[in-house]
Amino acid sequence: MVRCRNVIVLTAVALVSLVAMTVAAGDVPRPNIPKGKGEQCVADTDFMRRNHMTMLKHQRDETVLKGIRGEPHSLKDCVSCHAVPGPDAKPVTVASPKHFCRSCHDYAAVKIDCFECHASRPDASPTEESE
Repeated sequence: MVRCRNVIVLTAVALVSLVAMTVAAGDVPRPNIPKGKGEQCVADTDFMRRNHMTMLKHQRDETVLKGIRGEPHSLKDCVSCHAVPGPDAKPVTVASPKHFCRSCHDYAAVKIDCFECHASRPDASPTEESE
């Protein structure tokens, strides 16, 4: 009888702990993702969140291997539409935590290496990028 009571108590404690963890998980802060400038992205938001890297790699291959530029999935177009203004009203660079790409990449702990070569804000010169 004592053994049965211990099992019931341990099961109850485990269930309460599980419920508490589930409730606490709902309080996890989410990234603040700025809205793009256009009326519509090149694809659905959920699709882009899951597949943007594949699309960027595909576009990279089209551009580098085939010389095809200016497609809707170019990094330049993404940066232009998703530029986030800073206090000076100019788009922030990837050095700012407010940068569109960083809002999710920081949250997911994923390194962004695109901007080691590419501009992280529209129409920026290479010297402006290092600021």
